Amino acid sequence: MTKKPVFVVTNMVASASLGLELDLYSLAQKIKEIEYEPEQFPGAILKFKDPKASLLLFKNGKVVCVGCKKRSMIDKTIEKTIKLLTPYAKRIIKKKKPDIVITNIVASASLDMELDLYKIAYKVSDVEYEPEQFPGAILKFKEPKASLLLFKNGKVICAGAKSEKEIRIVLDKAQKLLKPYAEKPRK
Repeated sequence: MTKKPVFVVTNMVASASLGLELDLYSLAQKIKEIEYEPEQFPGAILKFKDPKASLLLFKNGKVVCVGCKKRSMIDKTIEKTIKLLTPYAKRIIKKKKPDIVITNIVASASLDMELDLYKIAYKVSDVEYEPEQFPGAILKFKEPKASLLLFKNGKVICAGAKSEKEIRIVLDKAQKLLKPYAEKPRK
């Protein structure tokens, strides 16, 4: 019996609406952790050291949070952001707990097998492999919608999943699908 791949969440991306109308230019002048260059990007960047996370801030109070490895860390970061920004908000639109939506989870894992990426690219549908461009192959799943970066040594990076359950499903599917293309261990 094949053991299930163990995965480690390396990044979560979440979006939320803070219920605040923000003046990004003014925030960047008053708060040293905020960078704002409107000619480069329409949002401001807020970087925290604890929890280690970054947020894209937009005028309408919408935010995108990156860098967290756990849902609880996202909640803590959004809460900290609201506390930090509320005194400087142009307008408070609503004072309720923001609805936080996880839009992407990135995780790394090992399938515990050496992979023949050329054979996989040739035989398995929904696989892209251009070794001149990048050493890994990309395997896309439609259900759940996620992608795996596959490497010869059996290591994988999963992106696009919206829950840890989806990561588990994708890794289990990949392990079954790719088993026939595992290279025989060298003696």
